Amino acid sequence: MKKYDVIILTDDRYVGDEKKDQLAQNVYVEDGLLQEALLKLGLKAERKSWSDPLFDWSSTRYIVFRSTWDYVYRFEEFFNWIEKVSKLTTLLNSESLIRWNINKHYMLDLQKKGVHICETYFIEAGTQTSLQELHQLHKLNDVVLKPCVSGGARHTYKIKADELEQYESIFQELISKEAMMLQPFQQNIVTKGEVSMMVINGKFTHAVLKIAQKGDFRVQDDFGGTVQQYHPTVEEINYAEKVVKSCSEMPIYARVDVFLDNQNQMALAELELIEPEMWFRDHPEAAQLLALGIKERIE
Repeated sequence: MKKYDVIILTDDRYVGDEKKDQLAQNVYVEDGLLQEALLKLGLKAERKSWSDPLFDWSSTRYIVFRSTWDYVYRFEEFFNWIEKVSKLTTLLNSESLIRWNINKHYMLDLQKKGVHICETYFIEAGTQTSLQELHQLHKLNDVVLKPCVSGGARHTYKIKADELEQYESIFQELISKEAMMLQPFQQNIVTKGEVSMMVINGKFTHAVLKIAQKGDFRVQDDFGGTVQQYHPTVEEINYAEKVVKSCSEMPIYARVDVFLDNQNQMALAELELIEPEMWFRDHPEAAQLLALGIKERIE
């Protein structure tokens, strides 16, 4: 018999009682809201680091990924762990969704299903090309270069048209090892921000607006970005729900990041199915809805 119904996954930095900074405090609050909601539903729930070497993962019925944010520095270890643990218990979201979502090529799959993405060029690892060639081929001006597998704006660069030569050695080093994406710089992300919409069990619950620090283009708070409550339009909500329903299976939770592209069309910035920040602390009802969804799956 299983000892736990649900394990809420975090990483080594967010276990124990020490709350080192505001980010850590937010993690404890967010995970705590979900754990409390699960307990109130009569489920046995606990928090564990995904890399805990002593925990028996077969002792839980479900695992829900919440704050496993160090995986971007431990890809190989993380995915070896997922492969092993998926044979012992049920992952939420599922292993197949996680493996699909980790690589930005998923945006091409969504595009085929009618989800609009901004102008994007994928350059596969080992391709013999240069930034200058790509720039001329696609008639670009300022661009953003980023990896297809990334997190926290790792190796993300805004490159002006007259700076291509300065970034060529960086580009060549990156493309020799991993696939990259090249996009025209999206001015609206700087002037209007990026909207993150939370979708649980296929239904929109709440949203935030992320705004980059003045002089930057990255909206992540790691780079000084700010977050505020946001009330999306019906069009934005419909878009977010369409994105989620276009997945090969229904995710139990998702964060859909959208913006207005250079043609002022709503476009997908990112679909996060692995361990998205969900801002439960500002909308605890969403944690309760997620808990209900988990209980429905268990039953």
